Amino acid sequence: MSPVAASLQDAEPDLIARREGAAGVIRLNRPKTINAVTLEMFREVDRALDAFEADPAVGLILLEGAGERGLCAGGDIRALYESSQARGDLGKILWREEYILNARIAKFAKPYVAFMDGIVMGGGVGLSAHSSHRVVTDRTRLAMPEVGLGFFPDVGGTWLLSHAPGEIGTYFGLTGQPMNGPDAVYAGFADAVVPAARLGALRDALTNMRAGAGKADVKTLIDSFATGETAGPVAALRPQIDGWFAYDRMQDIFAALQRDGSELARSTLKTLNEKSPRGMVVTLKLLRLARGSSSLEECLVREYRAALEVFASDDFREGVRAAVIDKDRNPKWSPPDIEDVTPEMLAPYFASLGKDELVFEKST
Repeated sequence: MSPVAASLQDAEPDLIARREGAAGVIRLNRPKTINAVTLEMFREVDRALDAFEADPAVGLILLEGAGERGLCAGGDIRALYESSQARGDLGKILWREEYILNARIAKFAKPYVAFMDGIVMGGGVGLSAHSSHRVVTDRTRLAMPEVGLGFFPDVGGTWLLSHAPGEIGTYFGLTGQPMNGPDAVYAGFADAVVPAARLGALRDALTNMRAGAGKADVKTLIDSFATGETAGPVAALRPQIDGWFAYDRMQDIFAALQRDGSELARSTLKTLNEKSPRGMVVTLKLLRLARGSSSLEECLVREYRAALEVFASDDFREGVRAAVIDKDRNPKWSPPDIEDVTPEMLAPYFASLGKDELVFEKST
């Protein structure tokens, strides 16, 4: 890229929203960070949805990411870390607005198409996996790796994961392992696999649809580009995964993996041993509670309570330090062992916030 082209790219806004034909296109535009989403970007997405919802010429929403690496690597973790270090309130503000936006996307009246190409993580999942039409590709690497940051799968992740077949969601939520496109469809995070080489043609077809096309018309169009794949490599492991992750206590999951002793069980155990013990226990409880929940909103309210407690915790700061700041990949978790996570430690993550409770004023 020439210096002039580079400077022009740097001058572009972090989020681009414009109408192209019948589509209201929302492009996350921070390719150098794999389109990590800032608070202002969430606000701009919300404003764009206001405009597109009111515009009769817009028949559908199309979410996409700039660059070749992925739709979105998540939220702006570094900014959250710095605010947590300073005992600031970015977490309280950002997650409130983000979760309300997640609920809005899930109920959006017009077709909402998300191109989930390349890397899709964390906050990127929240902007895409609640859409009415979720398109993954042969390049998709979708993950909810938050337990490795002393956190848990949020942005409605507990709702999505808890509704995956068997214990597939428990596995992905606790290990943070990535899904490929077909496994994202199997786990309920996506609807269709479209080859990355055909995304451009699909995009053209979507922008050329008539403005009055409905969700069924959009689905038919997307399906005409899709491979029809509905399950990937992890789906084939479901019998083992269901056996290992069927328990409601982390100690029992660890014991099941130890008893199995297979190479896959040992590698899964190694992965879990790298995660925050407190993060895993909180995640497992949130996933089990989500199974009995009646709505995405109910899960988001619970996630918001837990997120504010995480934001104030040493584990979150230590997890981000090890993964993002110092990059030594050697977090010192507190407490260091599953057995040391007490009910007294857990209670604040699930306590009502009173007047600070999450309310969905802007749900549509």
